[in-house]
Amino acid sequence: MTDRRPLADLNGLRIIITNWRDPWHPEAGGAERYAWEMACALVAHGANVRFITARGAGQSSGERRDGVEIIRLGGRLTVYPRALAWLLAHRRWADAVLDCQCGIPFFTPVVLPRRLPVVCLVHHVHTDQFGMFFPGWMARIGQFLEGPMSRVVYRRHGCVAVSPSTVRSMRERLRWTGDIYLIPNGTPMPTRLPQASPATGATATGATATGATATGATAEDLTRLVWIGRLVAHKRAERLVPVAARGFTVEVVGRGPGAEALSAAIEAAPELAGEIHLHGFLSDEAKEELIGRSLLHLSTSSHEGWGLTVVEAAALGVPTVAYDVEGIRDAVVDGETGWLVRDDEELADVVERAAKELADPGRREAVAGACRAWAASLSWERSTTRMSELIGASVRRGTSRASRVGAWTVASVGGPEVVAEGPVLDVLLDGGGSVNRQATPIERLLGEVRQLPEPRGLAETADSTQEP
Repeated sequence: MTDRRPLADLNGLRIIITNWRDPWHPEAGGAERYAWEMACALVAHGANVRFITARGAGQSSGERRDGVEIIRLGGRLTVYPRALAWLLAHRRWADAVLDCQCGIPFFTPVVLPRRLPVVCLVHHVHTDQFGMFFPGWMARIGQFLEGPMSRVVYRRHGCVAVSPSTVRSMRERLRWTGDIYLIPNGTPMPTRLPQASPATGATATGATATGATATGATAEDLTRLVWIGRLVAHKRAERLVPVAARGFTVEVVGRGPGAEALSAAIEAAPELAGEIHLHGFLSDEAKEELIGRSLLHLSTSSHEGWGLTVVEAAALGVPTVAYDVEGIRDAVVDGETGWLVRDDEELADVVERAAKELADPGRREAVAGACRAWAASLSWERSTTRMSELIGASVRRGTSRASRVGAWTVASVGGPEVVAEGPVLDVLLDGGGSVNRQATPIERLLGEVRQLPEPRGLAETADSTQEP
């Protein structure tokens, strides 16, 4: 029997998640969304979940939300030793731990029983990013903890990366030799999703579409762009200024310590032919309204683990122009759901080129359709089920390590062909399944067997040529 669904039955299991922040922390971002989606799914699959995290300004020391017990300990850096002390005192409580690494991991295996399965989650490799936030000596400590120290502490445990770029970076930059599995972010489902056709201007419900998706798009609609994210150093929001100088209006959604610097850059650029509007935090409904009225979504980040805002915009039919950097190159299907800026190109030039393409209603309709199809192929339900299966299989086998390397398609007994890796693959094969072939990069990313061709631009991982 190779049905993988029972692996996600976690009834009665006790699971600890360690994550730097929770979604209600003042500085929360995409990593917190990922961790919380996983926590809620584990509860839905029957587990008892404790979420260990830092305590932000104005937050309580603990509470229960969506069936998850939140325990807040310490601040930005003190959360690490305090979390380890808590884990040491409760080391016999858990059946498995999801240890989320946001640059500096929690090093939970140091205080936990040796046979307790730990899954280390990595969003992206920080290395150079430490120097953006800390003085040189602290940056070097961070790089040591992320690289050599982590390789030693997690050598007996499996890791999860959220994108092919992260897998490759872990192999090449951190020299990680252990198991790395791939479970991406899901698509943040819009509260409203008009299925507008640029050819007719009608939505699936018959309502009239507005903004850049409508047939009668105005000149204003075809020059309105949107940028979403936290205003921090590696997001490089100041690179929006040259784009606005070409006559575009850029709507900036987000907040952070870099807001004042961006405002100063805007004020110091009297040559702006367009405008940059800083909206700060917006509700999901207001943000989606703004995205839906935009021609393009922009990403100026120097690196990401994935690109949650990219797929968020794609779900609304809005393509992205972004730099060809780690993580983002996996979230943008170049030439289909957006455009990637190469090293020898300027962001403003690529934005202008994309805007000219999208001025044609037929091209706009094709790109919007590709965006929505790509976003629909990535779901939180699928990603959280894969994580639940991984944890369930790890508990069943007593380890998060794999006996076979890579992701493979498995022939089920009386069921469909499936994609699996790590302990999930081991359990399915132990149950009578058989390996058919190695999964393609897109199959590994999405976790399902596909007969469609590979999207252009999808990064192939360093694990893609391994043999069983």
